[in-house]
Amino acid sequence: MVFSTPIDIPRPQCQIGPADRLLLVGSCFADGIGSRLRDNAFDAVVNPYGTMYNPVSVRHAVERHLSETVATGMPMPDWVLLTLGTNHVYRLRATGQVVDNCQKRPQRLFCEEALSVSECAYQLRQTVAAIRSRNKEAKVVLTVSPIRYAKYGFHESQLSKATLLLAVAETCQHGAPGVSDQTMPYYFPAYELLMDELRDYRFYKPDMLHPSDQAVDYVWQRLQETLLSPAARQMVSDWQPIRQALGHRPMHPDSEAYKSFADNTQRQLETFNRQYNKNIYQNN
Repeated sequence: MVFSTPIDIPRPQCQIGPADRLLLVGSCFADGIGSRLRDNAFDAVVNPYGTMYNPVSVRHAVERHLSETVATGMPMPDWVLLTLGTNHVYRLRATGQVVDNCQKRPQRLFCEEALSVSECAYQLRQTVAAIRSRNKEAKVVLTVSPIRYAKYGFHESQLSKATLLLAVAETCQHGAPGVSDQTMPYYFPAYELLMDELRDYRFYKPDMLHPSDQAVDYVWQRLQETLLSPAARQMVSDWQPIRQALGHRPMHPDSEAYKSFADNTQRQLETFNRQYNKNIYQNN
């Protein structure tokens, strides 16, 4: 007997390697996956300007980060993971511009608007084009956050997610200017994993809207199986005992036993850094 509806997730043509640089931008679900990537020794920049929920704000954040990366001479990301939460945007009434953060200013200064499928798809195509203009080999992964928006009403929340799903599907099918078939955006079904495979309130936080840590861990597990290369999965496995050792808090830090333990951990860390081209220090 099968008590769930498992989702078959096709692997992309390329997978994330141990030394690849990643940029994650989007809703707080991106924060959850991004923190797990960083905890597992990946070089990941996560929401450098705060959480972004709609396609316009995601585009703004990506373009800003790319510009600052160029200005500072830093390497471009090899992978960009974008997580969309809503198609609702807020415009400043005085200018008509979409704002990424209302900065606690009075609500009367803004008007709320729901973007159409074509408008969301346009913003996604422009974001992909901006990424590829800086690094033509960069891989783009699109996801839709499973977090629901009770403030819209649940029907409107479903319409918002449906709009995003349709826009993402259009972007993955038709790409963006200058994007080849080999580098088309890839869709990872985080939304479907929560809605269809887990499908139970025990996988949500007490507000019944946000996925629990256990649910995010499950999505992270499926992401590893799908998006990480064999070498990257081996790196995650090799990192676990070192990570646990680095997190150890000794009762007797001056003892010979602990000094030996710390020296051994340092040797393991140096070997790990050499093997996977990392630059992780013991006091991290």
